[in-house]
Amino acid sequence: MFLYLSKLLPLFFYPLGLASLCMLVALVMLWKRPRVAAFFIMLSLMVLLVSSNSWVARTVVRSLEWQNIPGGVPNAEAIVVLGGATKSTFYPRPTVDLNEAGDRVLYAAQLYLQKKAPVIVLSGGRIDWRGRGSSESGDMATVLSSIGIPAEALVQEPESLNTYQNAVNVKKILAARGINRVLLVTSAIHMPRSLLIFKRQGIDVIPAPTDFLVSEGELQELSSSPKSAILNLLPSVENLEMVTAAIKEYVGIIAYGLRGWL
Repeated sequence: MFLYLSKLLPLFFYPLGLASLCMLVALVMLWKRPRVAAFFIMLSLMVLLVSSNSWVARTVVRSLEWQNIPGGVPNAEAIVVLGGATKSTFYPRPTVDLNEAGDRVLYAAQLYLQKKAPVIVLSGGRIDWRGRGSSESGDMATVLSSIGIPAEALVQEPESLNTYQNAVNVKKILAARGINRVLLVTSAIHMPRSLLIFKRQGIDVIPAPTDFLVSEGELQELSSSPKSAILNLLPSVENLEMVTAAIKEYVGIIAYGLRGWL
């Protein structure tokens, strides 16, 4: 039940969900209380405009992504990769696809080839209401095998359905193999929450973030010229998605903190 509610309830905090809720209230109030309806319409518009401009999106995302930028990646005993980076093989896909977070899988391969660790632990199951298919760990193993990572270097953890379960289940694998120090690979925006959860489990974890949505170049672009500054105020679906992802992480940090998982 917690898993289901943790996916459902935050929708009302996300910009699109909040704006939709405001519009629904406005629709109900339109005939009897037009002023109240007008307020909620204006509130809905403000939520969408503020959360879909580049200034807000890049600033909010940066506040998470730039927290754990390593000066260099040291050697460890294993590389742990969190799921959420793949789409299973369903018609008409010829094989497993990588989504926006697919950099996690590719970066783990790069770290392995750089001999940063001899083992890659792939963590992630498959939530049943999101469709059938192989586990996320299985999908990641398929991709890594296809680019030459040996099967004996891959360890799958196919049961976890959220980041807390990732940490708990991975800890069991590490303990069974006598592994103490790991590199944690996940999207930079997801790293702050993930790092706190893994440390809470007593794992000696080193952040190895990837999939950065905001770089120095993108920040400089905001104010590179007066025209750029104005254009970056215009609404964009990409910006709305970035703000939603950041809010998801902040809500997750609060919720996981209340459950004592951080």
